[in-house]
Amino acid sequence: MSIPVQTEFPPSEIPSGDPGPGNPGPGNPGAGEIQPTDAVAGEVLPREPWAADKVAAHSTPAQAPNGVHYATWGETRVTQPELERLVGAVPRTLAPAIERRYYYFVPLVIAEGSGEVAAIVAPNYTVDLGDRAICHRNVSLGSIEAVFLSTRLVEDRFGLAFEFFINVAHNFVDAAGVPESFASLAWSQAQSGVRGETSQDAWETRRRALDPITNAQGTAMPLDERARKNYEESAFSDSLAIYMLSLSLDFDYHDLREREYPLLAAPALAERLRHIAALFPANDGYEFQILYRRKG
Repeated sequence: MSIPVQTEFPPSEIPSGDPGPGNPGPGNPGAGEIQPTDAVAGEVLPREPWAADKVAAHSTPAQAPNGVHYATWGETRVTQPELERLVGAVPRTLAPAIERRYYYFVPLVIAEGSGEVAAIVAPNYTVDLGDRAICHRNVSLGSIEAVFLSTRLVEDRFGLAFEFFINVAHNFVDAAGVPESFASLAWSQAQSGVRGETSQDAWETRRRALDPITNAQGTAMPLDERARKNYEESAFSDSLAIYMLSLSLDFDYHDLREREYPLLAAPALAERLRHIAALFPANDGYEFQILYRRKG
């Protein structure tokens, strides 16, 4: 059974960005830097990739009404209204937990080097750079944690939206953990043997958490609590990302299906999503709704 999720909302209105003291903001290129050759909507772009920290220094982050910080750089092929809708879907009640995270939407991010400069960013798409690029890269930039997201590696708005939301969800868990009420819900579903899961990670960690453990003498041992904790984190991150995705656009639940594991049964997913909606209500102008479609 598929679960199309429908929502209607007007574009968000986002004020002018202010990176704040101590955070990346616009800067002036120094001697020996790449000479710009292209421009996008008045933005002068370099000929070759830049280090991630340099891109951040030449970007002006904005803060959406929900408190999320974000910026764009290069030929992203994402319009401003689309980006505003995407960022604005993050519930404002969870934004304080990710206040140190800044999300940079760029054409391509490529892992390179280590330490503070752990990535380079391409100003546009080429086949060669696309082959080297990754979906996202986390980079520490002084007092903030930057997440660079490749917009040109995905074919549609659905792919970019899910990549953004799964990063937001993981960042929230890193900062605030998993709500106890959700952990209890997911674990009770797992113990009851509900079919499938929301990701490969959730599927594997659930299996490890539930597998019986015996010692060398064949005596039953307590369940693997570490695996259970990992399972609860994966299940919550997945469910939170799917919930935010449903606020951003309409999609069919089976679009998330992968071959490596069976999808979580639709009623069980609906229960998780309704629980998250109660914890993190949708922002004004966004609506959460689950519609079941009959087979045949």
